[in-house]
Amino acid sequence: MKGIRADLRKHLLSLLPRPQDFTVMKHHWKGDIPAGITVGVVALPLALAFGVSSGVGAAAGLVTAIIAGLVAAIFGGSNLQVSGPTGAMVVIIAPLVVTHGAAAVPLLSVLAGVIVILGGVLGMGRAISLIPWPVIEGFTLGIATIIALQQVPNALGIEAPGGANTLLATVEAFKIASWPEAAGPVLMMVATVLVIALIAKVLPKWPAQLIAVAAATIAVYAFSINVPVIGALPEGLPAPTIPAATPELIGQLMPGAVAVAILAGIESLLSARVAAGMVKGETYHPDRELVGQGLASVASGMFGGMPATGAMARTAVNIKASGRTRLSVIIHALFLLAVVYLASGLVSQIPLAALAGVLLVTAFNMVSFATARVILASTKSDALVFCLTAVTTVVLDLIWAIGVGVAVTGVLVLRHFAKQSGVYREDNPDRHRRIAILRIDGAMFFGVSDRIESEIPTLDSVDVVIIRLSRVGVMDATGAKALADIVTKLREAGNVVYIKGLDPSLLDLANEVGVIDELGGPHHMFSTLDEALERAHTIVAMKDKQRQTGHIV
Repeated sequence: MKGIRADLRKHLLSLLPRPQDFTVMKHHWKGDIPAGITVGVVALPLALAFGVSSGVGAAAGLVTAIIAGLVAAIFGGSNLQVSGPTGAMVVIIAPLVVTHGAAAVPLLSVLAGVIVILGGVLGMGRAISLIPWPVIEGFTLGIATIIALQQVPNALGIEAPGGANTLLATVEAFKIASWPEAAGPVLMMVATVLVIALIAKVLPKWPAQLIAVAAATIAVYAFSINVPVIGALPEGLPAPTIPAATPELIGQLMPGAVAVAILAGIESLLSARVAAGMVKGETYHPDRELVGQGLASVASGMFGGMPATGAMARTAVNIKASGRTRLSVIIHALFLLAVVYLASGLVSQIPLAALAGVLLVTAFNMVSFATARVILASTKSDALVFCLTAVTTVVLDLIWAIGVGVAVTGVLVLRHFAKQSGVYREDNPDRHRRIAILRIDGAMFFGVSDRIESEIPTLDSVDVVIIRLSRVGVMDATGAKALADIVTKLREAGNVVYIKGLDPSLLDLANEVGVIDELGGPHHMFSTLDEALERAHTIVAMKDKQRQTGHIV
């Protein structure tokens, strides 16, 4: 009991900030400060765009980037991770805003944050390894597609149509768009995309998104272009408060909160893992990362923001700009805070079509076409999982996509195991015709137990059957029950049955299910084939003697 308490205490302490997280800052501040400003410049248009695209407004996106970025930097498990609003989160939040209204998002953020914290406390940080690679890449492609579709209303200069399904809402947006009025926003979006692409190619170290958005804002002001803009923003952060909640509202939001929490955990852990691999010698603590991201979403909700996750794009910018400690992430949050207090008037004039262009580029950059080609060219099973996950993400939602992708992968893996499993009759080393050796290969589980049982041959002219299980590494209760039934079937046919090579880890299972009892006791089990054959010859000799004397049993 004391050992369990000590392990629990050690685990809980590992989830808290450590002094070395901050003492190391003094060794890297010369690179961290400019890196933080660079990330802040990149994060500004993205935070505004994600806030608008989710339906909660640009101010909420900016608040989320500031509060969540700061809290996650202090409490998270990565020294490099930059947190804030992301496109993947927008995909879940936007339909919830349509159903429950933007006022419910802060409460949603708090609920989801609490769930993520519990995940960290319960040690679920390693669960990310259970999600197959094709599933992750498939729903990334689906997310990118949805983000692109969500930009259609802003690109057309209209309000986003109601409805939880992005695909259907996009079709409706094209139907209700008014031409030629929509031409202006469309051209501005296209121009924004082209400017970003040009700057990224010619001047890759420059903040392409910010320059493109600034150019669009100046054009709107200089030429009095009539396009929708962000509108008035608060000139400071709101006071923190606990979001209003009723049991009924909490019940309605809980499914969405679970979905947000799952996505926040997956995206944050993926980003932290990739970030750690980009810097030599860098590591991250997955459970602490979950706790930090959960606290970030709780804090964001208390300030009127939206749920946050680790953002891979901004994290990569931080690393490439020489950010090496939490200081760079803190500087990024302080930079955005300065924008709120010093430049909210300028930010309010940014055209929504320009932000749509920024997110279109973001969606495009999320997709690794090289990775997609590798998966599609690997195996039919992986290609199927990849495509099915992507389509499910777009047509249904992210949680369905992850569930379907993992489930289909599991079925295909079981199918592969089933194909590798079978029963084979081996040649007897001493060619004794009254001793048969059957070898079972692969796994004995619910997916193959009936087939293996049916493949056992009838051995009427045999006295002893040796079942070799040395190639069976996996066995569940159904497989063990099938093994017991096989032994029963062979014994009813008059055979003495021995088992050779059962993995010691499966011995308890075999005993519980009754395999050993059906054999006739543990003395019917052997670790080597020679031992089993020696005993088999003894049985055959005894039966031959009984036949000769007429006492056949």
